[in-house]
Amino acid sequence: MKETELTMSVSSSSSTSVRPDDAHSTGVSDSGRWSTRRIAMYALFVALAMATSFIEFPILPNPAFQFLKYDPSGIVCLVAGFAYGPAAAAIVSVLGFVPHVFADPWGTLMAVLVALFLSVPAALVYRRWHTRKGAVIGLVLGAVLALAAAIGGNLVITPIYTGWPVSAVVAIIVPALLPFNLIKFAIHGVVTFLIYKPISNLLNR
Repeated sequence: MKETELTMSVSSSSSTSVRPDDAHSTGVSDSGRWSTRRIAMYALFVALAMATSFIEFPILPNPAFQFLKYDPSGIVCLVAGFAYGPAAAAIVSVLGFVPHVFADPWGTLMAVLVALFLSVPAALVYRRWHTRKGAVIGLVLGAVLALAAAIGGNLVITPIYTGWPVSAVVAIIVPALLPFNLIKFAIHGVVTFLIYKPISNLLNR
């Protein structure tokens, strides 16, 4: 009887010692199938990304660059990635921009590309190092890769849907594209770092 009680006690203690965040790292339940709750949470994050993708406003003071508009959907992608892993980051980054596909397919492609390069690497790093330091490293790495994707994507995609020559895009890299994206990713990173823990605690209830 004592042996049974001891086994049950050890089992209970080991289960309570598992960090709630660890359950969010794989994106797949222990049985190999996605749980209903997990699917529901993914759908919630996708809906939030969709909604926030329509909140757009310019962040550069130069009137010539008012076409570069900030939207907070990247924060949703980052939080989803931190909470549920890189698979969630990828799903939210892609599906979150679906409403824009028909109105602006090339712009949507750019948005998805940047969101993927930002959130997936950040989620991978945070899954490996589940600490504040890991979160910061992930956010910085994601921002660097997303910046490279934004500049490279603009050089390839922008001439296609605007008719600009590549030289015109190159000319606005330093005065517009670099500062815009640096400010954008800084906002994404700071806000994600500040709000993730409260949101994580809420998700774990």
